Amino acid sequence: MADDPQRNFRSAYYEKVGFRGVEEKKSLEILLKDNPLDVEKLSTFSQRFPLPSMYRIHVWKVLLGILPPHSDSHALVSRYRLEQFEDVSGALTAMRFIHASTPATELYLRMYQLESRQLPRRSELRPPVRSGEDDEDENFLAIGRAMEEIVDDPVDCYWLIRCFINQFKLKFGDSIPHLPKSLEHFLSQEDAALLAHLKTSGALHSLPYCLWFRRCFAGCLPESSLQRVWDKVISGSCKILVFVAVEILLSYKIMLMGTSDPDGVYNFLSNLPQENTDAIVTKAIDLWHKHCGTPMHSV
Repeated sequence: MADDPQRNFRSAYYEKVGFRGVEEKKSLEILLKDNPLDVEKLSTFSQRFPLPSMYRIHVWKVLLGILPPHSDSHALVSRYRLEQFEDVSGALTAMRFIHASTPATELYLRMYQLESRQLPRRSELRPPVRSGEDDEDENFLAIGRAMEEIVDDPVDCYWLIRCFINQFKLKFGDSIPHLPKSLEHFLSQEDAALLAHLKTSGALHSLPYCLWFRRCFAGCLPESSLQRVWDKVISGSCKILVFVAVEILLSYKIMLMGTSDPDGVYNFLSNLPQENTDAIVTKAIDLWHKHCGTPMHSV
């Protein structure tokens, strides 16, 4: 599609006066009026631009297949999702796997296990542990706790957790083990001295890779920053996780260069200061576009 000089002028003007995203919001509203929705265009939009908060959950539900492309069916499908949620949670209550005081995230975990035929025997149930290890249940709970902060409705929350995790495993399961090597590659291009120090100190192999690449930064970044990263993951990129990790390392270079204690590095990076994360994510997205290009989008 040929560039529209008037549109380009408006976009540049809006950005200059601090209204970056005005044109993008209008473009998204046009896409959301399509029936059926063009999932590929919505995905490309989400890759290129931040999703406005008022549309984020709806777009996530479409991209994850919770809602179908045909808008006419959304109300009916939403009712089916609610009925399934009630049936599964009711079954768990009847089997005494859950009770009135069960935390919501544990309820979602047991529902997920039941629906995927992985529900353990009641005698084998163990309380979830908060650890940095690659524990599948804890990975689920970490993502669940983060999603619970983003989404108010428990039915939407469960379906988003379930479909996010299923899509992540299906699309990126084979790629995840290779992400630490990708991090090393891109960090070498951005700051070879920092990479060399992490290698010689032994910290490179002790970075919180599970937190970053299995839990997609859930429990690491506050939700206001995390949802902007998840926009990119849900719309089809796991490589964004690498660039967030690279930017975290670059942002705390002075501290990292000043220590040779791998455990200290791990503990610090697992409990990041929360005040600077929006800037880190913004720089990470710019870095991702720099190395991987910007998807073209046309409405």
